[in-house]
Amino acid sequence: MGTSGEKVDVVDAIHARRARRALDTRPVEDEKIEALVEAARLSASCNNNQPWRIVICKGQEALAAVKSTLPKGNVWVTRAPVIMVVCARPPDDCQLSDKRDYFLFSTGLAIGQLELRATELGLIAHPIAGFDPLKAKSLLGIPEDHVVITYVNIGYLGSDESLLSDKQKLSERERPERKPVGENFFLDKWGNPFH
Repeated sequence: MGTSGEKVDVVDAIHARRARRALDTRPVEDEKIEALVEAARLSASCNNNQPWRIVICKGQEALAAVKSTLPKGNVWVTRAPVIMVVCARPPDDCQLSDKRDYFLFSTGLAIGQLELRATELGLIAHPIAGFDPLKAKSLLGIPEDHVVITYVNIGYLGSDESLLSDKQKLSERERPERKPVGENFFLDKWGNPFH
């Protein structure tokens, strides 16, 4: 379901997905959290290795711990009723001779799929990179050999923008500009724009 309850297909979810920050503090239902877990669980990965490990923080103590790792610029995350701490480690996925370690790619696929499912369920799922990963490991008991890749902040869209900067408020209203296709996509060789 989309944000207003209508059924959406994957194309609609792709277009509707936004990294919103004005989250409502109301709890996310357990069945919706389970649906997000299932979306990530069924994601593709190299040799089906499924390298991701996700700590789902929704209890007061766990949320307080995770929120204590945030810098000032991500204060808006303190309104999130669920924060998924996404981890992985290189040996749990394909490691190729040319130093292509797939653990980050496979985990990214899983989170991308989770984001689309969240959009379908009328939720915001906003990954961030700004946090103290070493503190998160210590507070949540994450093994030293794991990389804390991202936090995915999950909740319903809210209207309170008091914790947002002016730039963040603007991105709530308008989708940030995307690069022209020809800047990132090339046809047949590097530098030959697709369009």
